[in-house]
Amino acid sequence: MAIRNSTAAVVAVVMLAAATLSSLASAQDARPRRPQADSPEVAPDRHVTFRILAPKAESVRLGGGDIPGVGQGVQMQKGDGGFWEAALGPIDPGAYRYRFDVDGVSVIDPRNPSTSQSNSNAWSLVYVPGSELTDTRDVPHGAVAEVTYYSNSLKRFRRMHVYTPPGYESGTDKYPVFYLLHGASDSDDSWTSVGRAGFILDNLIAAEKTRPMVVVMPAGHTRPFRFASRGGPRPPVDEFTQDFLGDIMPQVEKGYRVYTDQKHLAIAGLSMGGAQTLNIAIRNLDRFGYIGVFSSGVFGITGRGFGAGEGPTWEEQHQDALGNAELKKGIELVWFATGREDFLIETSRATVDALKKHGFDVVYKETEGGHTWINWRQYLGEFAPLLFQETGNAEAQSAP
Repeated sequence: MAIRNSTAAVVAVVMLAAATLSSLASAQDARPRRPQADSPEVAPDRHVTFRILAPKAESVRLGGGDIPGVGQGVQMQKGDGGFWEAALGPIDPGAYRYRFDVDGVSVIDPRNPSTSQSNSNAWSLVYVPGSELTDTRDVPHGAVAEVTYYSNSLKRFRRMHVYTPPGYESGTDKYPVFYLLHGASDSDDSWTSVGRAGFILDNLIAAEKTRPMVVVMPAGHTRPFRFASRGGPRPPVDEFTQDFLGDIMPQVEKGYRVYTDQKHLAIAGLSMGGAQTLNIAIRNLDRFGYIGVFSSGVFGITGRGFGAGEGPTWEEQHQDALGNAELKKGIELVWFATGREDFLIETSRATVDALKKHGFDVVYKETEGGHTWINWRQYLGEFAPLLFQETGNAEAQSAP
């Protein structure tokens, strides 16, 4: 009898719990559901509509520096139901960052899970298809890993993104390695999110336009980013260079199947990353066979702007390397590209002139556009096919 009473009690508890859950579900279903915004909406004609539900807001603006026509921001229009909307286009194919300013508060798009990280904040990300270079296409795809490592140089954990080409995981071959640096205020996520580097390499490799390679995208900032005061003193220690040479390169060479000789090493960067590229490569000319600088140069080389200040000039700091003809023999390529509307174009021109004066054979091109990811994705698409071609041909000829 005791067993029966116990069983009945358990059944009663279960039935009561089920009834309670059913009542809660019914109550939730009865509550009015808030309408949802469809954002961003990318139309086949490449017009993009951005929306956000903010019924109590007095002003909402759309911000996104790379989106053509946005500039300092676009005022969004309030419609029925508290929806704010802005339509732009047609927009050229590519990836674009954006945010909403709601009554002075910057927010990402709550209806869009795609994001891109900067050094100290996040952006929403929209992709407009139509580019053979950057689209997600039906080709073999590599992998992009977020790699956490401990920097002995900086005494803390750091992160980098690493692209491995299609077939890397299942093979045993070694690969060339390309170090790709981001710009000021960005992060190690930027080249693979808004920069589309992984898809660009996938598409170039599938088209047999570039050699399969490992691409390493480190974090160029070692602390929260702040614009340095113009004319101020240079930092006493270059923490990123310490981390790059002392930790990043050894981590990559130990953890990945990559070549370590000069003919299989490339380095390039945009804006701040371009300046870091020059600082690292010129002091280590015997280590890198390929050097690329996008929308950048030696900051302060024109005598004004960022990097201009007291102390020895960049050329004076690097005079031993710049004047060493023996060190230049292993360099296969020095490549610069800058947009004609870029605020650093004079910096690029002056840097190219300085390198040529010191005997470097520099390839330099000027394009349309300014200091934007629109150009930097294109530069990557042009620079990557130039890498490791000579070593690739030689290895192919010597293969059994």
